[in-house]
Amino acid sequence: MARKQQMKLPKQQQNAQEPIWQNKKKSDLKVALCFLLPSLIGVMVFIFIPFIDVIRRSFFGAMSGEFVGLKNYATIFQNDAFKLAGGNTLKFTLICIPLLVIASLGLALLINAIGKKAQLFKMTFLLPMAIPVASVVLLWQVLFHQNGLLSRGIIALGGQRVDWMKTDWAFWILVASYLWRNIGYDMVLWLAGLSTISPAIYEAAKVDGASSWQQFTKITIPQLLPTLFTIVVLSLLNSFKVFREAYLIAGDYPHDSMYMLQHLFNNWFVSLDIDKLSAAATIVAGVILILILLLQRTWEGDED
Repeated sequence: MARKQQMKLPKQQQNAQEPIWQNKKKSDLKVALCFLLPSLIGVMVFIFIPFIDVIRRSFFGAMSGEFVGLKNYATIFQNDAFKLAGGNTLKFTLICIPLLVIASLGLALLINAIGKKAQLFKMTFLLPMAIPVASVVLLWQVLFHQNGLLSRGIIALGGQRVDWMKTDWAFWILVASYLWRNIGYDMVLWLAGLSTISPAIYEAAKVDGASSWQQFTKITIPQLLPTLFTIVVLSLLNSFKVFREAYLIAGDYPHDSMYMLQHLFNNWFVSLDIDKLSAAATIVAGVILILILLLQRTWEGDED
């Protein structure tokens, strides 16, 4: 009996020591869940469950409620408005995101090189984020209306009055607005990524005779790949928020050059075309998810 007790003693001591670590881990888990649970519940109730219902509705008729299979998907791919909106949205994304990423990175590198003296310069690019959408729309009208400042300047030079928002220039105005409002946000993200790179790495590279371009391509870019992934994803999601300005200044049906998917979804919602709206929303969500997964896979491959 004494021998058995001696053999059990180490196990008992181990059991006496384990709860200290396990209890701390369980305590940390409970604290984390207390902070995350309200957000998780909100996401489930207001986003995840409604989106599952949208996917379900995409396979049913809006009025009859009968199962129609892929009929709604076939209908939207034959819809001219969907083709126009989808093409404009794809064009907008392919143009804006590379421009935004490159321009914001250039500004971040410039501010990082200048140092503390660039605080005012930084504030200049962050200011558009604080301007309300209604003020941005008013600025558009002052500049680009047919009686706006730009048209008056052209008339003064002997030209003709132009309503810019009803020409092909409307698309490029929308691009400029997106870049103007988001470049400061992405610049801050780049600066956060740059701050994580140790200056000792650059000093060692200088000692080895590396040029500025070599330091940028061999040190800065590889170190910023995780930040680049975050910025591209956030820029992609933010590109769907330009609808507000275009809608407020041009209404439900703006010029064809800037008729985006957001306009189409809004018009289908107003006309209660829930079946087509659900199918189109499911396709767009699927495309965005695939793009994000492909980007993540590419970045993980580069890191390896």
